[in-house]
Amino acid sequence: MLRDFAKAAKPSKQERKQRVIAEQAKLAANQLRIKEAKVPIMIIFEGWDAAGKGTVLSKVIRALDPRFFQVATMDNEPSKDELRYPFLWRYLVELPAEGQFTFFDTCWMEAVTRGLYSHELDQRAYDKRIDSINTIERQLVDNGYLVMKFFFHISKKEQKSRLDALASHESTSWRVSEKDYEENQAYDEYLDIYSRYLRDTNRSAAPWYIIDAKDRSWATAQVLEFINMGIDVAIHNKGYSSPPRQNVYPLQRMPLLRDISLEDKEIEQDEYRKELRQLRTRLRMLHNEIYRKQIPVVIAYEGWDAAGKGGNIKRMTAALDPRGYRVFPIASPEPAEKARHYLWRFWKRLPKTGHIAIFDRTWYGRVMVERLEGFCTENDWQRAYNEINEFEHELVQAGTVVIKFWVQIDKETQLARFTDRQNTPEKQWKITDEDWRNREKWDQYEEAIDQMLQRTSTTFAPWYVLESNDKRYARIKALRIVIKELERACKEAK
Repeated sequence: MLRDFAKAAKPSKQERKQRVIAEQAKLAANQLRIKEAKVPIMIIFEGWDAAGKGTVLSKVIRALDPRFFQVATMDNEPSKDELRYPFLWRYLVELPAEGQFTFFDTCWMEAVTRGLYSHELDQRAYDKRIDSINTIERQLVDNGYLVMKFFFHISKKEQKSRLDALASHESTSWRVSEKDYEENQAYDEYLDIYSRYLRDTNRSAAPWYIIDAKDRSWATAQVLEFINMGIDVAIHNKGYSSPPRQNVYPLQRMPLLRDISLEDKEIEQDEYRKELRQLRTRLRMLHNEIYRKQIPVVIAYEGWDAAGKGGNIKRMTAALDPRGYRVFPIASPEPAEKARHYLWRFWKRLPKTGHIAIFDRTWYGRVMVERLEGFCTENDWQRAYNEINEFEHELVQAGTVVIKFWVQIDKETQLARFTDRQNTPEKQWKITDEDWRNREKWDQYEEAIDQMLQRTSTTFAPWYVLESNDKRYARIKALRIVIKELERACKEAK
């Protein structure tokens, strides 16, 4: 791709200067437009070392109100802590909010191409990362983001000249590393690697713009013009949604809720206490083992109001080392969360290797509460089934054990528990007017839940139903399932 790059005719020095000034003024005006339109903008700067990315970036942001943009510098080696999360995590936590810019001074391309050059990534690992990158970029665009990617291109001779100039001055020599010179010495090999990456990630949703970076003012003019054009298109297309995509992952057949029998799903008190002790002992040992083997775990709870999710989680965590897990009770999104991709707040809460994250309600709110209460469009929630499968697939590909529970009760049991909560002073905090309103929509929720279970019970992250008319039965069943899944993961990790 880079070998075939044809440089555009460069205007005169005076013309370049005038174009930069004009495009900066336009960008300043466009910032107000994207703020009003609530378009989040992700701009990625990649390219050869010493190609002038930082210089161009400083001229681009000069036109912007600093309250509404941030610069994420990602060219440093990830910390040991960052390496304990999925590959995309350190980048996605930096996503911009609606109406704001995030400029990435290098992004995921750096890690992939360096890994390919050093042979730390084999073909299979490379393909997985490319698939992850294309998927997340497409998801962002489908959810209203403008994603623009620039590659700053210079020749081998030009790069060597710039590196030498930087290295020769005391005030700039710190900016040159052995890695920079290594890239120059292996220029042709890197040229092939970069071309391959650009070709494999050049998609209509997020295309690459190759910038002739030999002249910095001309590079600045090109970038500013492309950004302004991108903003014009994004604002024009605001409100147009991408259609739902076909699921490509193998699914596991799930029963309809009305076909799930709750009869005979009971356990006697004495048997419950005995088995609870045994299961907790086993889970405690497994928690140590997953930490030793650095296996991350996500346990997701969904279910009817008053189904017993909280009590189930409480019995689960009683067996765990408190330093190695965290419970996230998920409520309505905060303003900063609402202003970003709906999965962003869950990306931020993912566990690092060896730790457990337990979610009391999850990303499935998109296809239940948000769907039925009108907090998103029909196209949004229809598209979310596949996006959620992609999200969970990314976690599993990163080595995460994903366990999903639907906690099931019947309508009569829910009414009895609601009434008990309302009439018991120390339990009244558990019941709200919203719970009663949701109950009135039982049939609508049941239809939405059935669709959710059918469309998102993948073979790599299946749903498990916990029959919870008898809470003790559901607690024991949940512990058994978690133990089985952790034992399998530990065995495979040998």
